[in-house]
Amino acid sequence: MKKLPEITLAFWVMKIAATTLGETAGDLLAQTMNVGYLVSSLILIGFFFVSLVTQLRADSFHPALYWTVILSTSTAGTTMSDFMNRTAGLGYARGALVLITVLSAVFAVWKLTGQPFDVARISTFGGETLYWTAILFSNTLGTSLGDFLSDDSGLGYAGGALLVGGLLLLTLVAKYRTPISNTLLFWVAFVLTRPLGATVGDFFSKPTAKGGLGCGTIGSSLVLAAVLGALIARTAWQQRNRAAAQVQPEPERPDPVDAAL
Repeated sequence: MKKLPEITLAFWVMKIAATTLGETAGDLLAQTMNVGYLVSSLILIGFFFVSLVTQLRADSFHPALYWTVILSTSTAGTTMSDFMNRTAGLGYARGALVLITVLSAVFAVWKLTGQPFDVARISTFGGETLYWTAILFSNTLGTSLGDFLSDDSGLGYAGGALLVGGLLLLTLVAKYRTPISNTLLFWVAFVLTRPLGATVGDFFSKPTAKGGLGCGTIGSSLVLAAVLGALIARTAWQQRNRAAAQVQPEPERPDPVDAAL
């Protein structure tokens, strides 16, 4: 059963919107509402597991459900990364190294299982479970990388976003101009879109004194949720139209004898 979306330009636009919302929504819960990184992580990991189980039990692709799981990995990844790097004191660089190691281990296990890495061919329960595990840790890693670029590198929010955007552009060029595996480039792009979302989300939500636009986590989250909701509705509408076109009976062709008469 194919339960994952096609990888198109619309997919990447929605991925960036979801990961940016994950950054602002995670900060809204942990910082603005003062819940804290540990409790926020536990809440959002629970939300992730509930949405994931629902996705795994589904028998077809449901746009709203799929992007809910993506959003849950982004929000959980934000608070998990912040807990590791800030509360536990690892720091952004060491936190990123830990997450790179964990993500590499996930891919190693994936390789040993023999499940396909190509997302277009994932159609089993085991393959989809590995896919979502990799997404959770890739989004957590992306948060650490985004925070490192924004805070420790000296680039700031806008500079970090421009750097990651440039790397994504190079990844796109590599897809069409080099023999590098499209599957590898997909996962590179998937990881990179998370720090892009993290830096853009911080750029919108952080106060102007810290280099942001000062929109706040609430305002930024509401706007991003509206954008993502509109894109999901568009995807669902297109899916219904394609399904209707597939079941529509072909018009009857006139009998050649009757036509001659």
